[in-house]
Amino acid sequence: MDLLIGFTTILIVIACGAALAHVGVLDASSQRTLGEIAFFVASPALMIVVISEVEISGAAANFGASATALAVSFIAYAAIVRSRWKLDAGSVLIGSLSASYANAGNLGIAVAAFVVGDTTVVVPTLLVQMMVVQPIALMVLDRLTGRGVGAWSTIRRLTTNPLTIASVVGVTLAVTGWELPRVVDSPIRLLSGLAIPAMLMSYGAALRLSPWPGKAGHNGEMLVATTLKMLVMPVVAWLAGMSFGLEGTALLGVVIMAALPTAQNIFLHATRYRTGEDVARETILVTTLCSLPVALLIAVLLG
Repeated sequence: MDLLIGFTTILIVIACGAALAHVGVLDASSQRTLGEIAFFVASPALMIVVISEVEISGAAANFGASATALAVSFIAYAAIVRSRWKLDAGSVLIGSLSASYANAGNLGIAVAAFVVGDTTVVVPTLLVQMMVVQPIALMVLDRLTGRGVGAWSTIRRLTTNPLTIASVVGVTLAVTGWELPRVVDSPIRLLSGLAIPAMLMSYGAALRLSPWPGKAGHNGEMLVATTLKMLVMPVVAWLAGMSFGLEGTALLGVVIMAALPTAQNIFLHATRYRTGEDVARETILVTTLCSLPVALLIAVLLG
């Protein structure tokens, strides 16, 4: 019953966003604004609250399983696509990210809260992606495209990403045991309550406003990325989690996080560097449509 209530809650809020887009209350611009409010304000606040309450020292197995699932999907996409389509390195990198980089910072928090019942399960996936994978990927893209090459560009990206900053703050609080002053902690917790509904409504509006895939001529690459993201990555996460000794909620959380859709910021990177845009856009849409049924199946099997 809790599982059904959790998914029903998510779907209703997503439907509200889609309905607002359908009647014109939310257009593409306001949908992006709602998503940016969640990204720049509400989600970082929620990350501070969630990560600060995690036992970092006891999450090594979760980190290992999350990193393993991501690495397998990333490498598998690169190997398949390079041998089949002979794409340039930038397109392969964006496609590999599309096949492995989960939407943990947005939809993942909502799924963790309402399906798993524990928002801390999102932390290992989020930290692996935000503090390891994304910085390295951006450095590679900088060098491949000749944009912003150098240490300063890397430092600037790391120090201006709100989720990265919030993750660092949360980890610092978790490791040290420090507590924020109430005058700071209270507004952060208030803002954190905005994160999940804002994410889900923005997500619903984006589904209603997005074009259907299949017309850009990259169906093969998109199919490979989607298959890896929705099928292979959760299976690898389950096998890795079992091998690391995870069980119960911890195992369910790792597998469901692996089954999340591709993160929307991969398309932002593709657009900025003008490489792999079609594959990123279409994979995000298709995996987004597939993610909730897949997550429901996982929750039924492992819950």
